[in-house]
Amino acid sequence: MPTRRAFLGGLATLPLLPRVALAGRGAGEARLVVLILRGGMDGLAAIPAVGDPHFRSARGAAVGPDETSALDGTFALHPGLAPLLPLWTADELAIVHAVGTPYLERSHFDAQDVLETGLTTPMASRSGWLNRALLGIDADAARAMALGRTVPRLLQGDAPVTSADPTREVRPQDAFLARVSELYRRDVAFDRAMQDALRAQAMLAKARGGTEMGLVAGRGRADTQRVSQIMGAVLADPEGPRIAVAELSGWDTHVGQDGALTRQLGALSDAIVALQETMGSVWEHTVVCAVSEFGRTVAGNGTGGTDHGTGGAALLAGGSLRGGRVYADWPGLAPSALLEGRDLRPTTDIRAVFKGLLRDHLGVPEGHLERVVFPDSATIEALRLV
Repeated sequence: MPTRRAFLGGLATLPLLPRVALAGRGAGEARLVVLILRGGMDGLAAIPAVGDPHFRSARGAAVGPDETSALDGTFALHPGLAPLLPLWTADELAIVHAVGTPYLERSHFDAQDVLETGLTTPMASRSGWLNRALLGIDADAARAMALGRTVPRLLQGDAPVTSADPTREVRPQDAFLARVSELYRRDVAFDRAMQDALRAQAMLAKARGGTEMGLVAGRGRADTQRVSQIMGAVLADPEGPRIAVAELSGWDTHVGQDGALTRQLGALSDAIVALQETMGSVWEHTVVCAVSEFGRTVAGNGTGGTDHGTGGAALLAGGSLRGGRVYADWPGLAPSALLEGRDLRPTTDIRAVFKGLLRDHLGVPEGHLERVVFPDSATIEALRLV
């Protein structure tokens, strides 16, 4: 039989400690969406550096498709991301290239942990950098939701967040929920979790138009697009969250990368376009940040794929963005420039991206960023992205 703790955890994510409101800029219209691309996206394939004189010789079998869309004199866009070209033209798409975390090894588990905690070593904290950031802004601006079957480490911590699975086909009967709610009415923690969960379910039902999806996230582009439409509708709701986190898996392309990556990038494009279309005017106040735990090797591996690497690329979109540009301190792809002779050398710490978005978009005070959110990042200057 499930324990009361497990039942509570299934309803909503609760803080371990009371939330402390710090002096942020106050509630606003800003929306932030973080898409975690699990598996290690090949940034050199997604955003190929076709203008680098060593690009083709360095990539070898992992060059990817010949038909790409030029972004500037150095970088281009993979055809799977072609649906995002109108955003580039409208200055609502940006790339941060040669980006990485402080973690320089090749374990998915450890790299994802560092990406989500925002610290320098794996397993250094049970809280995520985005959750810690919520403690520094107005409670209304800090309304956050994880859309998926679990709450990722990125949103775990002391700040209260809600969670909901847009793909869940079965929900408890209203009569059962009413009885359980009444039973624990005097339990403050449970009652709050219950009410948060009911509000989240009501928002999802409204976003779905009152129908269940009957889909499982991650199994196809249509699924990803539908989840993104629901996410966009929830974010556009005045009573909904201001911040959302979702996960897209399947980026570990050891074998047959060309076909798999084209499908993955197509799904990512569909997700971003669906958000833009569903959010309506709220898109003007939005930044979408798609990040992966690491990049992949510069050269192919002999099975039509690439292995775990280091430097990669982050994609950003939204009406609040200073887009239409690639942010990169490009290290080059000459053999002598590669990290350990095999990887794109990361020259921008991913925390510079996160710090810039939190400070300039969400209004997280700089002192809170330096002391609480990213305590080991004093030498990392925030990128001005909005």
